Amino acid sequence: MIESAANAKFKRIQKLMKQARARKKEGVFVVEGWKMVREALQRDLVQELYCDEKEEQALAKELAKLQKRPAIEVLKTALFKQMSDTVNPQGVLAVITMPSYDREQMISSDECKLLCLENIQDPGNLGTMFRTAEGAGMSGVVLSSGCVDLFNPKVVRSTMGAMFRVPFYICESMSEEMKQLQNQSFHFYAAHLQGKKNFREETYDGRIGILIGNEANGLSDEVTALADKKVIIPMEGELESLNAAVSAALLMYEVQRNKQL
Repeated sequence: MIESAANAKFKRIQKLMKQARARKKEGVFVVEGWKMVREALQRDLVQELYCDEKEEQALAKELAKLQKRPAIEVLKTALFKQMSDTVNPQGVLAVITMPSYDREQMISSDECKLLCLENIQDPGNLGTMFRTAEGAGMSGVVLSSGCVDLFNPKVVRSTMGAMFRVPFYICESMSEEMKQLQNQSFHFYAAHLQGKKNFREETYDGRIGILIGNEANGLSDEVTALADKKVIIPMEGELESLNAAVSAALLMYEVQRNKQL
């Protein structure tokens, strides 16, 4: 049983939660809560398990269903709360391998629909967009390297497990990635204030990418210039734009609606 915050394993978990560099170096990240831990166990991604002493029996029962059973590190309740990144921890936590997806397989379909995110900074927005991408049936998510770390605990929680089910990859430069994809018959639609056409009036046929930019600054000029079409979300009142995650949701569900016509 881990009984002290001075324990090396305790310190490592806190480091993995707080430092993207540490996560990247080890190729792992931390998930909390029963839903996320169960899903990681089912996908054989779990390297280490930690639990509040009150949850030890429940976790042991969960592991009994599996062929591969990681060892459990048990912590005193007060210490688990100190380790946790949540206000009301559920008492279970895992260190898991970062999921990875094959880019070529992800973009292979003739009807591939990608959500392309440039420099998204809010963890809640990024997690919400992953959930919505799953709900809207998108083929995958492309993130620029300037986005908030996908494996940040707040992002992970916000995805509600969608990051295990929605393929994704990270590109160094969204503009360079767009050029490569355009050479493979992709067309890009930018949600943009300069858009001339209502987003509901487009058809979104074939291989497409929906472009969503940074919450404060929108899409970069370079990415905007490369977009095949700019669409606008009409506004009432005095608003100029919507939250990035809301804009992404509107466009993704419009893409889904077009698929069903």
